[in-house]
Amino acid sequence: MEVRQFSYSSDNLGYLIYGTDHAVAIDPGAPDEMIAFAKARGVTIEIVTNTHSHYDHVQGNREMLGQTGAKFLDCSALKERKFIEIDGERLLVFHTPGHMDDCLSFKADHRLITGDTLFNGTVGNSFSEDLEGFFRSIKLLTSFPGESLIYAGHDYVRASMAFARTIEPDNPDIDAYLDKYDSGHVVSTLADEFKVNPYLRFNHPTLVAAMAKHGLPVATEYERWCSVMEFY
Repeated sequence: MEVRQFSYSSDNLGYLIYGTDHAVAIDPGAPDEMIAFAKARGVTIEIVTNTHSHYDHVQGNREMLGQTGAKFLDCSALKERKFIEIDGERLLVFHTPGHMDDCLSFKADHRLITGDTLFNGTVGNSFSEDLEGFFRSIKLLTSFPGESLIYAGHDYVRASMAFARTIEPDNPDIDAYLDKYDSGHVVSTLADEFKVNPYLRFNHPTLVAAMAKHGLPVATEYERWCSVMEFY
């Protein structure tokens, strides 16, 4: 399986996951570009789906479906299905609630399409107010190998790193992270996220000390997660 990233609107990112003959479009906000790419590769877009149901992620669904005749799988149906088969390979599907209750993440080999659950440099807002579910989702996504590639639903890298620097101004990994940043192909490794992303570093002594200084609970891992989400 291969992954192709497409940017649309101001900072949204959608994806085409494709094999030798077929493809799945995820958050198809750039339908014309996705269709042209598929035609150039000689693959048929067979399925359209989303990481979650916020408007900016579903806005291209109708046009994509109308132009391709693909089958639509909504988030509710897909989270029970667990995988999508593409030319004999499995695109794995994980229910990762927290940002919204219907959030999904996808795993294509070593690549994770994480929508608005985990961004490059930050995490999504908890519109669901389900911090416990969000915690489980983050623990799931961060359980994969460090070389896993994070493909998110938006490009917030520069703003996220500016924010991370206010928390850890002496963190040398932030500059290295920004050196790797390419607005034309927004991706990072999970290992790099652990070095700079404040919302994955809730166990790091620097952040634990900062939260404790502000009187926030830090005794357990879940308390630290809730505190970092509240504090930052």
